[in-house]
Amino acid sequence: MSKEWISQELHSVAESFHALAALAPTIAEIAERCAASLKAGGKVMFCGNGGSAADSQHLAAEFVGRYKLERPALNSVALTVDTSILTAVGNDYGYDEVFRRQVEGIGKAGDILIGLSTSGNSRNVLLAFEKASSMGITTVALTGAGGGKMKEAADIALPVPAGITNHIQEMHITCGHLICELTEKMLFPTL
Repeated sequence: MSKEWISQELHSVAESFHALAALAPTIAEIAERCAASLKAGGKVMFCGNGGSAADSQHLAAEFVGRYKLERPALNSVALTVDTSILTAVGNDYGYDEVFRRQVEGIGKAGDILIGLSTSGNSRNVLLAFEKASSMGITTVALTGAGGGKMKEAADIALPVPAGITNHIQEMHITCGHLICELTEKMLFPTL
């Protein structure tokens, strides 16, 4: 029983990843925008809730640390990790404001804001997108199939071809890794 279930799950995941190949041009565009921003002195910000918060932290670490190339640190931050900011803003303004206030405080025109949400409807991410757009910050939505409200709110939407939360998150981290690697290659072609 469990072996059959595992096999079915892996087959389902593999099918979703095969379908993801159709979004290669969008993944490349996101990496190009990240590279251009970083080259111009901008930063890449990430935000999301729950597992998407963990993925935000993971991907920011890949930019600041390194992904595959031994290269200088890249300017990136996860808006999900500062507990003092999150709790102060959440307490004083409400949880919907936790990312918007950070974008307002540290964002600048030319930056990139990548929001991750399996539903595509996370209100705090949508409000951060709204603020980012008003500041000249490019917004990127990584969502599940359909894209939710974030698909329409973002400058670039990447609704992965999955509808189950864990599969969406698995695809988001893969897309994030591809974006990190392409960005590194664009910025450091001789390494």
